[in-house]
Amino acid sequence: MTTETNTNGMNQSVIVRYGLLVLGLLAGILVTLLVTRSGDLVTSRPAIVERVELGSRNETAFIPPPESDAPPVLFDALSLNEAFTFVAAQVTPSVVFIEVQSARTGFFRSFGNRSQPSLVPRSVGSGVIISEQGYVVTNNHVIEGADRILVTLKDKREFEASVVGTDSDTDLAVLKLNNAEILPSIHLGSSKELEVGEWVIAVGNPFRLTSTVTAGIVSALGRHVEVINGDFGIESFIQTDAAINPGNSGGALVNLRGELIGIATAIATETGSYEGYGFAVPVDLMERVVSDLIQFGEVNRGYLGVSIQPLDASSARKLGLPEVRGVYLYDVVEGLAGDAAGLQDGDVLLSIDGQGVSEPNELQSAIALHRPGEEFMVEIWRNRRVMELSVQLVGRDDPRYQEWFASLEARRNDQGRAEREYTPPGVDVKNLEQWGVGLAHLDTRFRNRFSVPHGTYVAFVEKDGPFGKAGVPRNVLLTAIDDRPIGSVESATEALEAALQTAESVVVQVTRSDGISLFFEVDVPQP
Repeated sequence: MTTETNTNGMNQSVIVRYGLLVLGLLAGILVTLLVTRSGDLVTSRPAIVERVELGSRNETAFIPPPESDAPPVLFDALSLNEAFTFVAAQVTPSVVFIEVQSARTGFFRSFGNRSQPSLVPRSVGSGVIISEQGYVVTNNHVIEGADRILVTLKDKREFEASVVGTDSDTDLAVLKLNNAEILPSIHLGSSKELEVGEWVIAVGNPFRLTSTVTAGIVSALGRHVEVINGDFGIESFIQTDAAINPGNSGGALVNLRGELIGIATAIATETGSYEGYGFAVPVDLMERVVSDLIQFGEVNRGYLGVSIQPLDASSARKLGLPEVRGVYLYDVVEGLAGDAAGLQDGDVLLSIDGQGVSEPNELQSAIALHRPGEEFMVEIWRNRRVMELSVQLVGRDDPRYQEWFASLEARRNDQGRAEREYTPPGVDVKNLEQWGVGLAHLDTRFRNRFSVPHGTYVAFVEKDGPFGKAGVPRNVLLTAIDDRPIGSVESATEALEAALQTAESVVVQVTRSDGISLFFEVDVPQP
């Protein structure tokens, strides 16, 4: 009897101890979750610039599922619903309403039917608080020409803002809220980790409807839509079908962790309003630009010093590439970074620091993430083999850059004049008006200069014609059209006339006097 009683007592004691242990573990987990929710236990994001921390501390990426006895399919829907509501509550305090007092009447970058611009009664837009110290990022076109900038937070607090810096090449600007206390800054994510099809949320102030939240997916990455003007405009947009409208400019595009992944910048539209095609500047590029604007007041950008064009299947085949990838270098400027690294005209640049590039805007965006003096490896295709070179970028203060930029300005001024006026003495030129190009037969002078057995001389190229828009230069030899060798003005004319009936574009090959061959895709003119 005594033994049995002792045994029962021991069992009860063990049970009590295990029970207390389980209760302790559960209490610990509960305390951890509560503290994490309150933001006391977090990992600080490293400062990008001195004394200015971009992005708030990401409290948690965990979103607790709702308690429910519903079937699994419905349970998943409820979990997604919880995710959206959690992110909306987390992000909206960091997105501000911007009102610009100036002579301008409205702004939102759009393209498509340019005769119907997106206008609003007064200049309004959006911005995102990226630092507790009161720094706000928005679009340059939102605040351009502003006489006074007023910023309103979700909690109705109002501040006047001053412009810290702008960057027209990325259409970004940084504001500083005057007399602001600690503000709710947004978490910064990474656009490198984005995937097509991923859920995203847009937050902004369309049509003065403040703190509007819309949802969609990432429709595409690395989009180039030609809304940023200038020789060095950088476009590698995130495309989304989340509803973005006039007033969303400068607003936030976030993932389901509540992290900023892009700044809403443009829409593709025929009506001036949402049609399912919105575009945002990736956060990695934004962070790089903003940190310089805060620290220096301008972007300290590095340059490679090359002229580039995309590759198509025909050009890749001629160059011996096993697949269509990379961008073609047709003018490596002497003395600049590319030339110093050993790049040559006719190379195909395949990757930068291991990141593959297949379009000119991808190369520009990759370069834009580096500062002058930084070194990185590039992979190129030359003479039917892959090579690696080390490149060190130069900045705009470098005298070689100044010379290059002056030459670009001169070239731009030349193109503004009627280029058909250029005709070498004694040359009979045939004007192909539909194509915007003048061709001439080869004589002894040209054959000696170009050292090629066949071709026809390109005497002039009209800026707004198909050849000019494709980038074909004058004073070169046209040697092939869609793999068809060109030996005379007549053969070139026949090939181009045939293309008018059968093709949407043609690939033309030209040869410079230094022997370098270049390829251009020329759109067939519409009747």
